[in-house]
Amino acid sequence: MRKSLLPLSAVVAFALLAPSPRAHAVSKEIIQLQTQVQQLQDMLQNMQTSNDSRLGVLQHLVEQTADSVNRMSQTVTALQQSVQTQNESGGTKIDQLSGQMQGINDSIDELKTRIAKVDKEIGDMQSQMQNVGSQVPGGATGQPPASGAAGAAPGGMPMQGAQQMPAQPQAPPINDLYQGALRDYNSARYDVATSEFEDVVKNYPDQPLAGNATFYIGEIAYRQGKYPDAIKSYDAVLEQYAGNPKAPAAQLRKAEAELASGQHDAGIRDMRSLIQRYPQTPEASQARSRLNGMGVRITAPKPSAYH
Repeated sequence: MRKSLLPLSAVVAFALLAPSPRAHAVSKEIIQLQTQVQQLQDMLQNMQTSNDSRLGVLQHLVEQTADSVNRMSQTVTALQQSVQTQNESGGTKIDQLSGQMQGINDSIDELKTRIAKVDKEIGDMQSQMQNVGSQVPGGATGQPPASGAAGAAPGGMPMQGAQQMPAQPQAPPINDLYQGALRDYNSARYDVATSEFEDVVKNYPDQPLAGNATFYIGEIAYRQGKYPDAIKSYDAVLEQYAGNPKAPAAQLRKAEAELASGQHDAGIRDMRSLIQRYPQTPEASQARSRLNGMGVRITAPKPSAYH
């Protein structure tokens, strides 16, 4: 009887020590799934990087076009006002010129509408990319997915080291925030645009678009006649984002805001500084024209050695 029990106990011990075929199969499935997900995530990341680069170039072109249109609109408005003041002595030719300028204004408004549509299309493309990323398990972060309950593998097997983390609220992607703000800005929804640009600066203070957003916050304040607020925003661009492409425009607009608010000497000083710091820019050319129109020297006179 004792001899018959020994082989039976050995069989039971071997069965207990041997790995479960089901557990081994589940582990193999997890590894395969993680590998496939990682490959998909890498492909998605590469696609997003390529699209972000292309959209960034397109976005920059749209911004430049919008800024050029805004400057053109301001120039035409100033010219139209000048023509209206001379209309009493100008006769028919002045009336014809005024009509032509009104046609130019209509064309500018149409161009602004087209720019807004392009902005919207860019935003829609970025939203679609974001949706694609959200549909991939683990997004584009490279983290393996959890199937079923949090921290559980297929088949209900608990994964070692997996912990359920509370969801953290995240800001929308910077491009989505910025494009939405730019659309509202071009549509003259200034209060909404200001709030959106402020969100860009708040959530992404170290990104180049934060400098652009700060500039447009100043532009909105300037258009609303809030010159001290505009000057503050332009100063922030010059001090915190000195290398930003908007820096020359920020210094020019700061000078214009100072002149508009009666700070004559400060405005002249900033225009001279703009010409010295960014001599080859269109903004420097505008500053030279403005100073010449005011009858002010481009460079400050040197202090006399004699008192």
